Amino acid sequence: MTAAALGFLSACGQSPHSTAAGDITPGPGQRQVAGMPGASEPGQAASTAPGVSPMPGVSMPVNSPKTGTADAPVTGDAVTIKNFAFSPTTLTVKAGTTVTWTNQDTDAHTVTSAGSGGPLHSPALATHATYSYRFTKPGTYSYLCTIHPFMTAKVEVTR
Repeated sequence: MTAAALGFLSACGQSPHSTAAGDITPGPGQRQVAGMPGASEPGQAASTAPGVSPMPGVSMPVNSPKTGTADAPVTGDAVTIKNFAFSPTTLTVKAGTTVTWTNQDTDAHTVTSAGSGGPLHSPALATHATYSYRFTKPGTYSYLCTIHPFMTAKVEVTR
């Protein structure tokens, strides 16, 4: 449930956990997390330390990763994985081009098609490891890192 939905339910008086209109409070079995109104008491928030993930075994970037929606498409045949982001986030190539991804992070990453049935299926790439794929058909190929799903990008293939 989103914060907006919680606020709506609270404002409507339908949430048994609301204390005032607009307040967001955790439900049964939930706890206050950083970013929620009222999460100012130490020890109540989930992990807030930079680089520490609330999920065991998953590392997180110290700074917010760059998401790819605002970048202009770039031509070429190489994508760099660095600072928990693909760069460029939109790569434009002609059909027949082989694109190579290089992991420059200390954490492992994958290059995996978003959704099912896509052609990109790299293994976990260690530092300096590469993965290449030859795009033969025009289209837009969205992909992500399955280890860090917030890392997204796309390859636009033209004729």
